[in-house]
Amino acid sequence: MNRFLNILAFVCFSTTLFTRATDPVIPQIAAALAVEPATAALLSTGFALPYALVQPVLGALADMLSKTRLMTICMVVLVVATVVGGMATDFHVLMVTRVIAGLAGGGVFPIALAVAGDRVPVAQRQVAIGRLLFAAMSGNLLGAFGAGVIGDLIGWRGVFFVMALIGLVGVIAAVRGFRDDPDAAPGRFDLSSLGPNYRTIFGNPLAKICYGAVLLEALFLFGIFPHMAALLQADGETRASIAGLVIAGFGIGGIVYTFMVSWLLATIGERRLMLSGGAVMAFCLLAIALRLSWPWEFAIFMLAGFGFYLLHGIIQIYASELAPAARGSTMALHSCFFFLGHAAGPVVYSVGIAGVGLTPVLLTGAASLVAVGIICARRLRRPAAPIKN
Repeated sequence: MNRFLNILAFVCFSTTLFTRATDPVIPQIAAALAVEPATAALLSTGFALPYALVQPVLGALADMLSKTRLMTICMVVLVVATVVGGMATDFHVLMVTRVIAGLAGGGVFPIALAVAGDRVPVAQRQVAIGRLLFAAMSGNLLGAFGAGVIGDLIGWRGVFFVMALIGLVGVIAAVRGFRDDPDAAPGRFDLSSLGPNYRTIFGNPLAKICYGAVLLEALFLFGIFPHMAALLQADGETRASIAGLVIAGFGIGGIVYTFMVSWLLATIGERRLMLSGGAVMAFCLLAIALRLSWPWEFAIFMLAGFGFYLLHGIIQIYASELAPAARGSTMALHSCFFFLGHAAGPVVYSVGIAGVGLTPVLLTGAASLVAVGIICARRLRRPAAPIKN
């Protein structure tokens, strides 16, 4: 089991590199392809929106067929789309490749969470999912920082080619590691299971809490990420590597969380973790509004990453139990709502910054995240165990 989880974690790492890879080089892409930085920032939406919308389909396919085989196919498509994106000479072509990459990326990490849910008992699932989160956060960390360094050294196209190469290594690991996996045997394609599965999921009263919470988390916290390079540039910091480092701070905070999660759960408990997570994220948005120097912003993003997982890590566990018989669909919907927030966030911040300014938008986001933490802490509860006679 440990070997299988390690392979699953590496697959998650090699594909989550792609998620934030464009953020530090947005100004470079804008200059090279003759578009405004705010327009180039929509590459994040171009990846996140299809990632979200494809989730119900991929989740259902994962439950009907083979989760590991579906992950491998999606990884191949993701790598090919990224290579083509690196060769794009037109912004519209680049956007199309990011859309395709988002569609394919939606079939890797969410399905990996479902695989872990299938394989690991609920008592140990937090640790197993924590390992996958560690891999994903490492990917986000190196994807953001590495993209900034590569962008400074050889340009934004190099970012795409290097990420594709690492993704290819992940494909090879998946093909070899999943080859003898029992889940790799083809299943039965049965559309009649779609309706009952989704009725079961949304019949759980906790579904609207879990899915609504992750949508708002992503919208208000991650919406600022694609704009950070331009904000830093406006403050006089033009190096893509510094923008990448600041954004990578979020991943470092997430990694710190994975090392502390067992202790935090035992000493603080779920309810206080959720309250703390909402409050910490809100504080970080307020701190970003101060427009401090980049070392301070790096520290702010580290704290934001830690605070995010204080809340999000608990929500993921509840989401994994909404409908155990349709866990692929359950976790796919979780990612669907999460990445809908990712997709809407850059647009909301673009419109808000242009209309009312940065600070009012960040204040709104901070208030919303505090409310999310409070609602989750009050409403997310495990069902009482039946009383034995």
